[in-house]
Amino acid sequence: MAIDPGRIEAAVAELLSAIGEDPARPGLVDTPRRVAEAYGEFFEGLGVNPVDHLRETVPTEGTGELVLLRDIEFRSICEHHLLPFRGVAHVAYVPGDRIVGLGKLPRVVETLASRPQLQERLGEEIADALTEGLDPRGVLVVLDAVHGCVWARGTRQARSSTVTVASRGVLSDPVQRAEAMALIGSPG
Repeated sequence: MAIDPGRIEAAVAELLSAIGEDPARPGLVDTPRRVAEAYGEFFEGLGVNPVDHLRETVPTEGTGELVLLRDIEFRSICEHHLLPFRGVAHVAYVPGDRIVGLGKLPRVVETLASRPQLQERLGEEIADALTEGLDPRGVLVVLDAVHGCVWARGTRQARSSTVTVASRGVLSDPVQRAEAMALIGSPG
């Protein structure tokens, strides 16, 4: 299903009315259109298969060591309150028979983050996409993010972040996972 800008604009105008604002006042008159444009960007991952980014692979030629890409910046929208969350993803895999260009890993993260999302599910979906697309011996995804719903409402914890971990295969083993986690935390 494609994003419908007209419906988003109408919904935003209604939301502004519902909070007691006048959607026709000068400062708000273009807000519905701007929100519709932003939502087009925020949710551009809907309907896109992240595994498609992993189609072009090359044989490993005997290399089977850990591949780790740290500090992949991402942003997403929490499905509970439609507020943003942003952070970094650290993505590691132990190749099976093939590897993929490193630029493809951020594409997988961005595609999956560009949907209404939960951080916990996002990490699992990234791990699943890598497992399906690369058939690696192991996968580890660590996400560290700051959530708008935590800092802007409720407990208002402006400096807290949430860390989630998803692992598959050999990187589910505590010793192997600890080695990868040490590399994630080491200075670059």
